Amino acid sequence: MNKYDIPTLRKEELSDLAEHIADTYFPDTLVCPHKLAKIYGISSSFEDYGDAFDGLLEFKEGKFHIYVNSKRVKHIYQARVRFTMAHEIGHYIIDEHRNPLMKGLAPSHSSFSNFSSDNEVELEADFFASSLLLPASRLKKEIHKKKFSFTLIEALSAKFQTSVTATLLKFASIGNHPIMIVCMINSRIKWFKYSHDFPFKYIETMPGFKVPEFSSAGQYFYENGIKNVDSSEIVFAEDWFRIRNKEDVRRQFYEHCIYSDKNKFVMSIIWEK
Repeated sequence: MNKYDIPTLRKEELSDLAEHIADTYFPDTLVCPHKLAKIYGISSSFEDYGDAFDGLLEFKEGKFHIYVNSKRVKHIYQARVRFTMAHEIGHYIIDEHRNPLMKGLAPSHSSFSNFSSDNEVELEADFFASSLLLPASRLKKEIHKKKFSFTLIEALSAKFQTSVTATLLKFASIGNHPIMIVCMINSRIKWFKYSHDFPFKYIETMPGFKVPEFSSAGQYFYENGIKNVDSSEIVFAEDWFRIRNKEDVRRQFYEHCIYSDKNKFVMSIIWEK
């Protein structure tokens, strides 16, 4: 079991719940988490809270309130803020998250929009948020008979006003093409997630270990910041994955990287050629 992901059955439950809410309140428009918070009677504030959190759901004096950090964003309708709001609403909607808060059995939920938590509650809220903003049936309609590419992810991200990471997270769960997403910081693997039908479940070095040298991401970390910004590079199964069968060694995959020099961060999206 990948500690940075949740079971498939739980994903289906959360996806159905999120889609029901999306279809009930926003049947013909983009889901607006700010409006949804008001519908549920949840107040919110948008202020600079430093580096304390991206979002926080608090239950106090019989009411729920969402705090959204404005430090790294410009306005409340940015994709990052939309996701943060949807994530905190997820904590409110999901019974197993809301009830302990109301009974004083759990602390206020603070979160960061970096998908790097291995806490089950945060993983569930992340998946709920991506499912709320990208309802499964609407996403499936958009990708029907379309060949997978990173350009497709960018187009979906623009249409649903979601971050590329949130779009990838949801696509991996219901998409028409198996993919793996790997997050790396300072040449170390932070986490990875994959479609249930992706052909390899184990990368050659597990979370906490070094990025594989011959991957596209490896070029950035080990060859003075070399980037492949506008193209998807061909890599081989042996470059990334634990190989059990000899015939898999030279299987070809595409790898597309997203970079952040400031954070020495790379995210690789990998799919079979």
